[in-house]
Amino acid sequence: MTTALPLVGIGVDVHAFEEGRELWIAGLHWPGETGLAGHSDADVVAHAACNALLSAAGLGDLGAQFGTSDPEWAGASGLKLLGEAARRVRDAGFEIGNVSVQLVGVRPRIGRRRAEAEQVLSEAAGAPIRVAAATTDGLGFTGKGEGLAGIATAIVFPRT
Repeated sequence: MTTALPLVGIGVDVHAFEEGRELWIAGLHWPGETGLAGHSDADVVAHAACNALLSAAGLGDLGAQFGTSDPEWAGASGLKLLGEAARRVRDAGFEIGNVSVQLVGVRPRIGRRRAEAEQVLSEAAGAPIRVAAATTDGLGFTGKGEGLAGIATAIVFPRT
């Protein structure tokens, strides 16, 4: 009997800040913060998690699965995209082990809402999602406060 080995995927998402938009990060609304430019809600944490899951399952990425030319996904929440990405991964014959996401940027400060973020993201994906954050000590576009990045790793297991 062979044991199914886990498959690992890495996902990245990056968006610039845009005045006049609301900020949605890690499935949560951040009132009073400038939002991010994007086709959907530009939630870099949820989007990076989607990309990691889709990559691990060999299903491409957000663009391949939810292209910007499809009006159904215009303005979609990161949680909706994450739930749908997780469903597609399962439909492709995989179980999700977990996802870990690193938010890179100087704001918002995720620490005080980490547990809430992990709960809503995990519920959307139907699997554990952990969130951490890092500034870049003032370096690069994230360190200068011009935008945010999300970097994620996902583990999936083929169903046996």
